Parts: sequence; structure tokens; C-alpha cells
Amino acid sequence: MDIVALTRKLVDVESITGNEGPVGDVLHGELCHLGYQAEKIPVEGDRCNVYAAWPEQTQPVIVFSTHMDTVPPFIPSSEDSTRVYGRGSCDAKGIIATQIAAAGRLRQEGIHVGLLFLVGEERDSLGAKLANQQPRGSKFLVNGEPTENRMATASKGTLRVNVIAEGRMAHSAYPELGESAIDKLLLVLNWLRAMKLPVDPEIGSCTLNIGIIEGGRAPNVIPDKARAQLLYRLVGPSEELRREIVKTVGDLAEVEFPLEIPFQRLRTLDELPTMVAAFTTDIPWLSNWGQPLLVGPGSIHVAHTDGEYIEKKQLSDAVDLYCVIAKKLAG
Repeated sequence: MDIVALTRKLVDVESITGNEGPVGDVLHGELCHLGYQAEKIPVEGDRCNVYAAWPEQTQPVIVFSTHMDTVPPFIPSSEDSTRVYGRGSCDAKGIIATQIAAAGRLRQEGIHVGLLFLVGEERDSLGAKLANQQPRGSKFLVNGEPTENRMATASKGTLRVNVIAEGRMAHSAYPELGESAIDKLLLVLNWLRAMKLPVDPEIGSCTLNIGIIEGGRAPNVIPDKARAQLLYRLVGPSEELRREIVKTVGDLAEVEFPLEIPFQRLRTLDELPTMVAAFTTDIPWLSNWGQPLLVGPGSIHVAHTDGEYIEKKQLSDAVDLYCVIAKKLAG
């Protein structure tokens, strides 16, 4: 199987989150052509997860999995002598190609691996959450994300936080008649930035990103509303961190916690190189698919960039690596 050609074929099908229908159709067709029993599992509208297994073993012990969706904007594929470029080349359409190739090679050696390709990972893991309600009896889930072909010992979690401040409008020539929500928000954000965050000696530090700040009416109006969206990367349970955030903000603003993806410690295998994934994955939402492992080709440092690419050698090496992992798990 030409993994570079398949990677480019998949990259050239735009599949920004919410529009995965066409790439699901292409994948389903490719897998059927290769002899899999493939099915599209509806998620929302024409968005479908794709599950495939060999006819002789429709409930395999091991399942390879990753996601079909990408972040915007769409960037078509290109290549040079060493790399494939384009949106999704490393996150995660190149990974899809290597997992399909590895599953085909393993079949020739009598090891049957299933394939689970999901929608929505880049936004809310909707495909994974639905798939978790429909497990197929696997004992191991090998999830693919760009780890440069090193096995992740852990994956940091995510805690999203909204901070909302309210004030009172007034003419900016008479600020004493109003109450600035932006002033309150800036004060609160400085307090949060000064907080001491948890550290794990093996995983590293919890980190904070203030991703969005919005508020105000006009330059000559004292603002009555202001809001910030924050994201913490977790290195452990979030309960104490949540309490500290609420305590730090106090009565100056309101705090909401709209989303949490838990921190995960992961299984590794002897003699294979390791890393710590500072990003989150679908793994927390796939607990019914077996013990998780996380590994894949490509660098997370170029994912989501305008120059996203994957090394052709890493694609080839990943096929070998997925075969090694499956053999160890099957043994």
C-alpha cells in the first residue's frame, strides 16, 4: 500500500470539524476495497465514525484508532522528497494511512486488528463519546496522535474556565459614575496568572493560557461586561485547582467550568522510546474500547500550523512500529 499516496488523498478531502462526511465516505470506500468489513456509524447529520475489521475476526482484541477531522483552514496536500504537507498531514490523516497499512501487514501474519476512525476530536470528541456506547469487545486501544513515534507515558488533561466580570456603564468622561468590568477582569486575570500551579515530577507543570478576552461597548463608555476564556493543561486531578481558582477570583467575577478532559497515565511497552503528551486526545472518552496506548508519527509542534507536514520516513517507521506494538500486545 502506498502510504504517501493515501495520506495525500485524505488530506485533499476537506474535513474541518463538522464537515467530516466526505472523508468518512472516502475512508469507507478504501477499506471496503481492501477487503475489510467496514461500516459507517452515524454521529450527527452526515458525520459518521468508520469502524472496520477483517471478515475472519470482526471483534479483534486490538483496535487502532485516530480522528478524521482537522482544524481550519483547509490546506491541500503537496510533497517533496522527504515530507508530505497539508492540513491533517500529521494530525491525523498520515496516521490513518499508517494504521491501515499496519493492519494489512499484520493480517498476513495472522494478527487481526480493527480500525476505528472518529469525528470531532478537535472540538468536543463527539465521535469518541458515541463510539464508547458501542464497543466491540477489544482489550487494547492504540490511539494515534503525533508523538514522533514515541509512546506517551501520559497525556495532560484540559480544564476550560470562563471568567465573567460585570460592571456599570457610564460616560468615560465621568468614570466615577460607572464601574469598569474590564478593570475587574484584568485584576482577576493577574491574580490567576500569579497562582502557583501543580507540578508532577514525571509529567511536568500544569500550564495556563488566557486564550480569549472580550468586553466593552465603545472607547468612550465605561464597560459593564467583560469575559475571558482560559485553558489549563492538567497534570493530575482538577478538584483542588478548581477550588483555588474560585477562591482567587472571589466575589470580583463569576467562574464557569464548561469542559474538562481528564489527565491520563498510559501504558508503555518495554524498549520502546517514550514521551509525555502535553495535549489531550480522544482516549478519556474511549474507556470501553480497552486499555489505551498513545503513539503516532509526526510532530505536534507543526500540527495546526500553516506549514503542517509529516516526514515520509516517520510514516514508514510508524507502520513498522504499529506492527511491533500489536505483536507485543497479542503475545
